[in-house]
Amino acid sequence: METENLSTEAHALYPRPQLRRAKWTSLDGIWRFCFDDGMRWEQPRDVPEWPLTIRVPFAPESKKSGIGDTGFHPACWYEREFDAPETYERVQLYFGAVDYQAYVWVNDQLVVQHEGGHTPFKADITAALKPGGPQKLTVCAQDDPEDMEKPRGKQDWRLEPHGIWYPRTSGIWQTVWMETLPETHIVNLRWTPHLERWEIGFEAFINDRISHDLRISIRMTHRGALLVEDDYLVLRGQVHRRIALSDPGIDDYRNDLLWSPERPTLLDAVIQLWRGDQLLDEVHSYTALRSVAVHRDRLLLNGRPYEMRLVLDQGYWPESLMTAPDDQALRRDVELVKEMGFNGVRKHQKIEDPRFLYWADVLGLAVIEEMPSTYRFSNEAVCRLMDEWTEAIERDFSHPCILVWVPFNESWGVPDLPASPAHRNAVEAFYHLTKTLDQTRPVIGNDGWEASATDIIGIHDYSEAADLQQRYGPTAKLEDLFDRRRPGGRVLTLDGYPHRGQPIFLTEFGGVAYARPDERHMANIWGYAFCEELGQYETMCCALLETARNTTMFSGFCYTQFTDTFQEVNGLLYADRTPKIPLEKIAAVVRGRR
Repeated sequence: METENLSTEAHALYPRPQLRRAKWTSLDGIWRFCFDDGMRWEQPRDVPEWPLTIRVPFAPESKKSGIGDTGFHPACWYEREFDAPETYERVQLYFGAVDYQAYVWVNDQLVVQHEGGHTPFKADITAALKPGGPQKLTVCAQDDPEDMEKPRGKQDWRLEPHGIWYPRTSGIWQTVWMETLPETHIVNLRWTPHLERWEIGFEAFINDRISHDLRISIRMTHRGALLVEDDYLVLRGQVHRRIALSDPGIDDYRNDLLWSPERPTLLDAVIQLWRGDQLLDEVHSYTALRSVAVHRDRLLLNGRPYEMRLVLDQGYWPESLMTAPDDQALRRDVELVKEMGFNGVRKHQKIEDPRFLYWADVLGLAVIEEMPSTYRFSNEAVCRLMDEWTEAIERDFSHPCILVWVPFNESWGVPDLPASPAHRNAVEAFYHLTKTLDQTRPVIGNDGWEASATDIIGIHDYSEAADLQQRYGPTAKLEDLFDRRRPGGRVLTLDGYPHRGQPIFLTEFGGVAYARPDERHMANIWGYAFCEELGQYETMCCALLETARNTTMFSGFCYTQFTDTFQEVNGLLYADRTPKIPLEKIAAVVRGRR
């Protein structure tokens, strides 16, 4: 295969939006490819031939990859050449996500291996580079299609998608890139807003824990106006500081600096690493000043009650599966959600590409981030889930758009919560782990039902509008709700965990299905209610949204769902993002304007 001439991508498309460097090289594009159904090969030299080519970062199951093979393939191999930088001190290789176990070689030297299909990893490949000529990069991805003990989200374990599960995503499905680094460089940043003190926590991590002559300088601006210009000493490779901002005092000026979906104010930052007068490294980032908390029966954003008007977003595209066709597709999804009047999304069973979170930060969209589920309970499943969830929180902690974490959904992976102490302990452990790793956001321990340790009670109920009104409307009593209501045949809270006054969200409802006439032949078409006519569909959807919007028992709601997703045809939009109902009509109901 001829080496592609890969120039540096546009700055705005950098795959890691909150730690950007000026020079980087995308390795997306055409790679050699082959399946390894017998898992016979252990080294790149074992691969006898490369019969296929694939377009990275699209999974081989997708049409966009150029392959479109949805069969069972437990392993696949990738290979390409790339040119080493002309000058460098260190060269770092990055993978956004590879599903599920990845092994990476450079010039036949194993440089990194990683487990977890939704989180990033990297390798310092400096020592593996050879002088002159093209360099060889090889990747083996192992992904057992029937393994129920790994976090797989909505990826089906059957050969043909059934019910509410979709085609599998194997191998590389997010961007691969590399960049040159100085010998001593910034590894990671972490931002923590402290609105009550009008401060922003700043943490920087350096790869040199020995030197004592390093300092970090930070310059923070808002719309070009200088807010902060400070220097900090680096101690043991780290900086931990609180950046104090000037409190504007009157609310009109305070609100101008706060982030919310309605006013997504971001603060730009340039961070430089110095040794004496020598500039070693420079990165660009951004943060925001905002707070999110729970007080009694309401979620608070920036200290004020905030109604979450969400739509459930699975993050799939017909031609490219879990990978967006391009960056503009991610931006357009954020814009479409906002045009429909929603102020956020619940990202369902997927750790989304950081570029989506970037657009949510920039354009203003709240996000509930949910961990993809395993479907069998075992020690192996719990350990895998915990490792990947920890990596996801670390990756996304600094994004202001994320307001709530959800480690479990509908008891998936912990199916015996009422009877099994081990299953209950798992949910409680993940709740407390999440609160330990991030003390600034609420956590829904298990969304949908069978709640135990949780900051918010999430209810999934796909009943019709009249039934929702009766169960949750002004005449409904909370004691009846928790004593008698069993959505999905499950109790809302487990014994020993009564409702303590937490906010109640209707985190899944709707599910009204309408398919185009040419799609109705599908045998496995899915929905909770079916409509033959668009007029009937519009009436039912609007009635459901209006009921949820006007039910004071709920502090927030999440309609199912944003788009049709394969056999699930219950989206407000078709899978190609064409609206079924005019966007302004949906927005009028969602916002409560008739």
